[in-house]
Amino acid sequence: MRLTPQQLEQFDRDGYLFFPGQFSPQETRVLTDAVPALYARREVYNVREKGKDAVRTNFAAHLYSKPFATLARHPRMVQPVMDLFGEPVYMHQFKINGKAAFDGDVWQWHQDYGTWRNDDLMPTERAMNVAIFLDDVNAYNGPLMFIPGSHKRGVIDAQHDTTTTSYPLWTIDGALITQLVERAGGKNGGIVSPTGPAGSMILFHSCLVHASGSNLSPWHRVSVYLSLCAVSNHIRRFKRPEYIAHRDFAPIELLPDDCLLKDYPVALPWKDGMPASALETSSVPIDRSMQAA
Repeated sequence: MRLTPQQLEQFDRDGYLFFPGQFSPQETRVLTDAVPALYARREVYNVREKGKDAVRTNFAAHLYSKPFATLARHPRMVQPVMDLFGEPVYMHQFKINGKAAFDGDVWQWHQDYGTWRNDDLMPTERAMNVAIFLDDVNAYNGPLMFIPGSHKRGVIDAQHDTTTTSYPLWTIDGALITQLVERAGGKNGGIVSPTGPAGSMILFHSCLVHASGSNLSPWHRVSVYLSLCAVSNHIRRFKRPEYIAHRDFAPIELLPDDCLLKDYPVALPWKDGMPASALETSSVPIDRSMQAA
């Protein structure tokens, strides 16, 4: 999948691209069917909602689940990011976010790069998310909210919120959010919320300000996020465990476009369990001359 000049222009202007129904129901079902067994595991990589049993985020499934290892190499997910950066990318983070019906909590207003810079010492914002809906997303089950064009503001100073939810986040204060929304159009487009069928895909800039509300509906909203980083822009610190911020900077090798429907070999290095080293952390910056593994 290659982006057109019009799509590149739109991405530069708005900071995101939305592709409704990008994956077929058959392709999406391969992924959806694998989620319950992953969420059932009592492992550190399953972060649960504060005070609840519902999974908020599952990390690193591409290292131990074949369907998600395949998705991590899918050309429809990865090639557009390579085109935007003009170089190979590696997997900085892989997560399956579960906005469970009635239990899915908020994600506060933030930029992804704010966390990647502050926690991981990622040098620049040459990284971004590409996400796929595993459920239909509507106005009621906690859809993503974007402030179009907010990536043009650059990197915003943020506060480390460790109390609102079960997952710490570098968040942006309400006064600045109000300014950004007004600048983007106020009530006339200052906040957008892409909705669509399962299999839809979103690509968005790492400085695009976004959030999502709680899911009070009876419908789950599970999405998979690939956080892809330019190889030259790899992180410089391992402050967070490896299951959250990956340390393998090798370029992703793409599979054929039909990889979710055909059996292609993929590596599953954690299929027999997560190694103890994945829990080790360090606040000391790594050698900046270090090359991709």
